[in-house]
Amino acid sequence: MFRFENPEYLYLFIAMPFLVALYIYLNIRKRNDVKRLGVLSTVKRMMPELSLKRSYLKFWLIFAALCAGIFMIARPQFGTKVETVEKEGIELVIAIDVSNSMLARDVTPDRLSRAKQILSRIIDVRKNDKVALIVFAGEAYVQMPLTSDTQSAKLFLNTIDPSLVPVQGTAIAEAIRLGMNSFSGDQDVDKAMIIITDGEDHEGNANEAARQASEAGIMVNVLGIGSVEGTPVPESEYSNNFRTDSEGRVVVSRLNEQMAQEIAQNGKGLYVQADNSNTAIRALESELNELETKKSATLTYSEYDEKFPLFAWILLIILIVEFLIYDKKNPLFKNIRLFR
Repeated sequence: MFRFENPEYLYLFIAMPFLVALYIYLNIRKRNDVKRLGVLSTVKRMMPELSLKRSYLKFWLIFAALCAGIFMIARPQFGTKVETVEKEGIELVIAIDVSNSMLARDVTPDRLSRAKQILSRIIDVRKNDKVALIVFAGEAYVQMPLTSDTQSAKLFLNTIDPSLVPVQGTAIAEAIRLGMNSFSGDQDVDKAMIIITDGEDHEGNANEAARQASEAGIMVNVLGIGSVEGTPVPESEYSNNFRTDSEGRVVVSRLNEQMAQEIAQNGKGLYVQADNSNTAIRALESELNELETKKSATLTYSEYDEKFPLFAWILLIILIVEFLIYDKKNPLFKNIRLFR
């Protein structure tokens, strides 16, 4: 795949035909001025050192150099670049609740969107860690296995919505157990989980799962999202209508803060409530920074490889050639007749 990183500079090519037109115009004027001195063939014999063809060639070399320069600053990119990068971090599994109650709007813009914003920030900060993503509602699924390519994790954020898990509920215990199986077997690196949930319709056994994770050396942190007071649950992400129960009453979702605190306590981790500030993120960052890191060399893939150095070399070579060509005939090469 080929692209330009800064395609806006390609608009400079619009000026190139005007540059050619200006050059042609100036040459016509120059010829007319010479004709005033006499017949053109006679004037040429009077100035044997002058070479018009050299002048033309120098212009087209400058023209080609400008074109190469435009391509260079537009940053052409092509193919895939593979690098071996040494990182020093922990292993981190992030499990995010995607149940319908996460559409509630007691945080801006809604619980799920705010959770994704926090998740994106955590991934940016923990860029040296190996990260895995799990989504859960009534069931839990691995959205992305453990990887050091944290930027790929951000790509998965756009696909996270309640439709990923059709079975409703909040199966935190299943998410924790799935997270435990998502870590590597490396005993020399610290491991942590972050559970992002409102705890609504909690199905139990999460405390025991968190205790088992802690005993296995995995710290379980819980990020509670939503308000204790609660708010109605919209029918969909963009709907202003609210869900109702079988008796027609509006469904109100509340953050189960006590449950979230118990899970974090059993998992030897931190509980923090998310709001519209970055307080929760900073608290989690501080907690994760206490863990011991390990160096590891991993392959990272970038979708595009920079090709502008090729055009930089072309530009340099053209300018050197242009500099070496005199406007007049060079006496050192008087016997070499490239320009007649």
